[in-house]
Amino acid sequence: MFPDAPQPFLDLSTGINPLPYPLPPLRPELFIALPSAGALAQLLANAAQAYGAASIAHVVAAPGTQILLAQVAALVRPGRAAVLAPTYAEHARAAALAGHRVVEVADIADLSSADLAVVVNPNNPDGRIAAREALLACARALPAGALLVVDEAFMDVAPPGTSLAGDVGSGNIVVLRSFGKFFGLAGLRLGFALAHPATAARLSTVLGPWAVGGAAIAIGTAALADRAWAAATRAQLAQAALRLDAILAGAGLAIVGGTPLFRLARTPAAGELFNHLGRAGILVRRFAEEPTWLRFGLPAGEPGWERLAAAMGGFSPGLMRPEQDMALPSRI
Repeated sequence: MFPDAPQPFLDLSTGINPLPYPLPPLRPELFIALPSAGALAQLLANAAQAYGAASIAHVVAAPGTQILLAQVAALVRPGRAAVLAPTYAEHARAAALAGHRVVEVADIADLSSADLAVVVNPNNPDGRIAAREALLACARALPAGALLVVDEAFMDVAPPGTSLAGDVGSGNIVVLRSFGKFFGLAGLRLGFALAHPATAARLSTVLGPWAVGGAAIAIGTAALADRAWAAATRAQLAQAALRLDAILAGAGLAIVGGTPLFRLARTPAAGELFNHLGRAGILVRRFAEEPTWLRFGLPAGEPGWERLAAAMGGFSPGLMRPEQDMALPSRI
């Protein structure tokens, strides 16, 4: 789209922590031997403690939460899947792949008649947080055999007391937790499902043995136990989000949502600004469904912040050169 843009691109199109967890030393054996049951158990124990699950029997590790979407949707016989929208579109796609008829709804109350109810909390891309009690009421109202799936990919930066990780023992709730976003290691491919032990056992059987590699187990085990890093990182991300807000608001954009890992802004000139930033070598997230929205991730390091501030400061709506609008992605 922008062949003349300066390199390298500054990719602000994701919601991934730009300051990743420092990798611990990795033994060569992690790459030449299959993971041990003991190492996996320690990872599950650390995940249970970090996320608030009752025990390791409630935790399933997978090579990223993406692979879990269709597997969790398949836990329920094909029926009506309702997704609280607008949100991350992969849930609808995965539910359809599992044979469900997918509908999007705008209110949690409209989920209660579904066979598969899906909520992303905090939501992507607007950061909307569904109240814990409302989600628990939804789970109680679901018909027998139905399932509430709560994708908590951004829960690491949400207010305390928001997660349903401690409530999965009720039997009809599955919580998904992403590792790569908060820890800034998306390429590691590690994620978790939190569920009733019987449901967790079903998912583990489907994934099969050695679903997570030894290096991912070692890094995840260390990172999930590092509470000091997590606390310091949450404080850093909160400050970075305020700095990003100031840059966006200074350019006339309205901040309409987000989390400390990304901000959702609105401007009538979203298309112009997207192209302006692209020509400056800066990628942000645009939405076909909401043409006035742009989502901004956090820059990594001071040069990135300065580059974004300079590009935003040089934007004047209506004065940019015309450019053919490119096809936009349809998935949030």
